[in-house]
Amino acid sequence: MNIRIGINPLTWTNDDLPSLGAETSLETCLREAREAGYTGIELGNKFPRVAAQLGPILQAHDLQLVSGWYSARLLERDVDAEWDAMSAHFELLHALGCEVMVFAEVSRCTHGDQRAPLSQRPHLTKGDWQRFGERMTRLAEKMRSAGLRLAYHHHMGTVVQSAADIDNLMQATGDAVGLLLDTGHLTYAGGDPAQMAGRYAARIAHVHCKDVRRPVLERARNEDTSFLNAVLDGVFTVPGDGMVDYRSVLQPVARSGYRGWLVVEAEQDPAVATPIVYAKMGYQHLSRLATELFV
Repeated sequence: MNIRIGINPLTWTNDDLPSLGAETSLETCLREAREAGYTGIELGNKFPRVAAQLGPILQAHDLQLVSGWYSARLLERDVDAEWDAMSAHFELLHALGCEVMVFAEVSRCTHGDQRAPLSQRPHLTKGDWQRFGERMTRLAEKMRSAGLRLAYHHHMGTVVQSAADIDNLMQATGDAVGLLLDTGHLTYAGGDPAQMAGRYAARIAHVHCKDVRRPVLERARNEDTSFLNAVLDGVFTVPGDGMVDYRSVLQPVARSGYRGWLVVEAEQDPAVATPIVYAKMGYQHLSRLATELFV
């Protein structure tokens, strides 16, 4: 299998709703991730943020650090200010051998507000896109020269949510800005992840694989619920347990020569969805496809 499969600790503990999995230790998360078959893991809220501390912990579990989410505010501050704000995070990822940084603009976002319906999420004007794209391209070029690629994470409740938003982002930015393709978020937003994978295969720098439960999605859309309430209701699950056709998504990714990580990232309530069970389910589904497609 000529690809690496990792997982995000959201399966065990939730960053936006820390009460989910609050009782689960980092040790349990790492041990079960490795037991399920993963060779890498992304950062979570229980991880130490000092390379000299985190490195040995991951090594003890035979896991690599894949990447980690960064909350950007390029709509509110310039490139130099953003670079300064991200420096500690950048240095941690770089020191532990990561190749990409998960990067998402959170100015005016609503995804962390359990009371905010998704219809209230922010939007950008044409002028906003141009300024946003120019800043992001300069920042991405600076990051790349320092050793990490920017992998932009489109996300529910943010300024880059829909397929049209992704098109605007890709058109407004240079090649230094990579795309993090998230199958779950794009499906939730009404887009087609397989179509998006084909359109931007050359710029895909990272892949998050979360599946979507169709009945829960339809209910969330009809009720215009908040992102977090949809998560609590079980809108997301692991690959192979929902409506996403991963073969169709991964075929153009594989044809493009992608050799990064496929990351299972399915935030669920661990009291309802037993983490080790779903971690194994996601790994088994992805590994079967990856063995066939990434040759």
